Amino acid sequence: MKNIFKFLFFITLAVTAFSCDNEDQEQLTISPKGAGEITSPEAGTAYVLNPEENQTNTIFTITWNSADYDVPTAINYVVEFAKAGTSFAEPFTVGSTSNTFFSLNIGEFNGAAVSAGLSPFVEEGLDIRITSTVGSLKSTPQVSGAITILVTPFTTDLPKLSVPGNHQGWDPATAPRLAASAFGKTDYVGYIWLDGGHKFVAPNETGGFFWGNIDWGWNGTDAGKLVVTDETDLVATAGYYYVQADTNLLTYKETPVSWGIIGAATPTGWDSDTDLVYDAATRTLSIDINLIAGGYKFRGNNEWGAFEFGSLNADGFIQAGGDFTFDGTPGNYHVVLDLSNPREYTYTLTPNF
Repeated sequence: MKNIFKFLFFITLAVTAFSCDNEDQEQLTISPKGAGEITSPEAGTAYVLNPEENQTNTIFTITWNSADYDVPTAINYVVEFAKAGTSFAEPFTVGSTSNTFFSLNIGEFNGAAVSAGLSPFVEEGLDIRITSTVGSLKSTPQVSGAITILVTPFTTDLPKLSVPGNHQGWDPATAPRLAASAFGKTDYVGYIWLDGGHKFVAPNETGGFFWGNIDWGWNGTDAGKLVVTDETDLVATAGYYYVQADTNLLTYKETPVSWGIIGAATPTGWDSDTDLVYDAATRTLSIDINLIAGGYKFRGNNEWGAFEFGSLNADGFIQAGGDFTFDGTPGNYHVVLDLSNPREYTYTLTPNF
């Protein structure tokens, strides 16, 4: 009886091994017969993406025919984008699916288009293709023919200028920045510690700041005038400045500003400021100060009107107008006013107890 069981066991083992061998062989010999070709959108379709719309609205759906691998099997599809004319040298993977369609909302489509290399607010070609594979062994990929659509993406990042100079070692990549009010605008502003010569440098097409990019300096004769050729360095006495530059009007202005905190919450009330001290390492202004319940605000140059912050805008950044209110535990606080990120200014209060 034992011999019979042994015989049956070996027969079963052999059949199982043969079956697994066949399955592996079938998986290994699955061969591509036809790529999943794109059926929509049509080549040349134009998309203009709007940052003011609800970003979760679906705007883009791509469909394609099922790829053919000669046997019924699950197929994985990958949607790839590339800037037109780059031959998918560095494709951006948008997503993957087992379906023969893929949708993106406005925010997702915009992010994918920009990641693929398209420039904000400029209509450019976007190449699209579908790559298919099957099985855990990842069969030889099949790649669809590409189509080209037209896309105008956007960015919510504010345009910026770099301000390299003697104050930081003349390195555009690490220099403080100015920011314009919106894309396409040239009204750059920011708060910067300056010390001697400096210039304004524009980013290159990839957003990097380097010498060799467009840069502006003083025209050498007219106060507050910029030029891009035959320029001399802008010069400032060491100090903290509110810097304004318009690269369209070719004008600039640099106003010294000393900052303080004032209000009923501070030791001197509304009668005088307690000065903040600039920290070159963090590019922030700070002070340790005793605070009690009451209103307060930040004020520049010990005067009202020109420079003051007393409220928050819709994005949580400080802005002119109103008064802040201190209603915490009375005591000594480390106050930090951070104006290093142009047009996106913040402050913090941290107890020293």
